[in-house]
Amino acid sequence: MTKILSSDEEERSQDEIICTGHSEIDKRLGGGIPVGSLTLIEGQSDAGKSVLSQQMMWGALNAHHRVLLFTTENTVKSMHSQMESLGLGILDSLLLGWIKIFQVEASKMKATNTFSTIISGIMAYPTYKLIVVDSLTPVIAHTSVEQIIDYFETCKKLCDGGRTIINITHTYAFDEQVLIRIRSACDAHFRLRIEEVGDKLVKVLEVAKVRGADKNTGNILSFDVDPGIGMRVMPMGRARA
Repeated sequence: MTKILSSDEEERSQDEIICTGHSEIDKRLGGGIPVGSLTLIEGQSDAGKSVLSQQMMWGALNAHHRVLLFTTENTVKSMHSQMESLGLGILDSLLLGWIKIFQVEASKMKATNTFSTIISGIMAYPTYKLIVVDSLTPVIAHTSVEQIIDYFETCKKLCDGGRTIINITHTYAFDEQVLIRIRSACDAHFRLRIEEVGDKLVKVLEVAKVRGADKNTGNILSFDVDPGIGMRVMPMGRARA
């Protein structure tokens, strides 16, 4: 029997989960990422890491969560245009201040200062519950293991206080042993890669873990990215229950 949520239960559910707003993707994520999760999105170049994070930001905004984005790859204008092209318009949210976008020029700063800038920015906006950092790759290259671990430990403390932080990076940016430690510390972990299926390249999302998910997580999802549509799940039988 399908349970019908009361308005209070539905509101509480939205307060406790960060959803993408894409029903099929949320299903594979076990309903969404629980609020307060430290999340790692890693993978190959052009495998869909940023698109996945943009889908999450869009879903969060639609559920009335305020969003902070720290980006080393976009300006406010280019981010707006990019999301608009995927059918994930954020103009109203930008104008109303529900999403704030900060461009981080990592190449012009010491890595420790970049980490400090991000953490200080998060703390300066306590009502913004979803924080996305896209991406850490240019920062990691000039950072010691201790600085990386300290950054993730600080993020974890902020998540314990009710923030949800998504860090995005290329897998190759980390030493394997450091990556193992970071994956273990994170509450949610997604890996993205590109695979050749027949004569076509498809993007593959592996849901490695989502602690506290409402439902079982489907651990493999194949998708493509279409202009005006965004993430389109591929009905190829690749997802495993």
